[in-house]
Amino acid sequence: MRNRILEELYNNKGSYISGEDLRIKLNVSRTAIWKHINTLREEGYNIETAHRKGYRLLEMEDKLFPEEIKVRLFNNNIGKEVLYFESINSTNSYGKEKADSLKSGTVILSEEQLEGRGRRGKEWQSSKGTGIWMSLVLKPDLQPTEGVKMTQIAAASVCKAIREVTGLNALIKWPNDIVVNGKKVCGILTEMAGELNEISYIVIGIGINVNTVKFSDDLKEKATSLYIEGNKKVDRKEIVIKILEEFEKLYNLFIKELNLEHTLEIAKKYSAVLGKEIRIIQGKKEKRAKAIEIDNEGMLVIENENCNKELISSGEVSIRGENGYI
Repeated sequence: MRNRILEELYNNKGSYISGEDLRIKLNVSRTAIWKHINTLREEGYNIETAHRKGYRLLEMEDKLFPEEIKVRLFNNNIGKEVLYFESINSTNSYGKEKADSLKSGTVILSEEQLEGRGRRGKEWQSSKGTGIWMSLVLKPDLQPTEGVKMTQIAAASVCKAIREVTGLNALIKWPNDIVVNGKKVCGILTEMAGELNEISYIVIGIGINVNTVKFSDDLKEKATSLYIEGNKKVDRKEIVIKILEEFEKLYNLFIKELNLEHTLEIAKKYSAVLGKEIRIIQGKKEKRAKAIEIDNEGMLVIENENCNKELISSGEVSIRGENGYI
């Protein structure tokens, strides 16, 4: 019932809705409405009451309250369940640990991560209240070889969401980073478990520097935030909601058709690497090549120094620009 009340308040955000109107719409008593309103206030929602006017939802503290996110994603399977933490070691670690008991489509959000991780075990700075530190738990009926494609679905979703909410020229650095003006704003970490022919679960971690004001000297040359690039604060909830909406669309299309056509349209349109000279780093080895295409399986097609074409798998290498991060 609280979710339905919150939905009505959100639909009338900034305007009053009377207790009587809520009573009629939701078919509950005025007393029940009042009790649920008080519970919502205790959870952090800024709800104003005025005599003879009713209730209205005001601007709230900048926190990723799960109820508001679930209300906005009412018809989605991705985001129907949202777990929220003030602090956590890692949303991905929690998702893997609890995967057996979590429903497919569960979203894990935290205001900070104490042990945030990127690819290859690298530390990911996850300061409190400044970014989006989120994981999605999925249990698709797919072959494990298909599961690795979830990274590109996530990247396309994040890129589109950032562009639509902020207007920034976000691009995808194949396969798992989002960059703005040549610097990283988002990293994606996909982890999977299962048997030879069956996926038990996939956990997709998404870390976005949203309202970070500054970075340490060792990071500022390659990392940035949406706030720094747009010179204004960004509503983190809007980014989360748009990512989950976009992910649901692309994920459902992939599950239904078993091809990445719609995802790859976005990946190619907003690619930060296609047509560029790049460095391919594999362990201690490094070579230069030109990125020329992303094939139908989501693999990067490169042209090496001998003018021969090669396919690069997302799990094999790190990609860098010819003279810098990208």
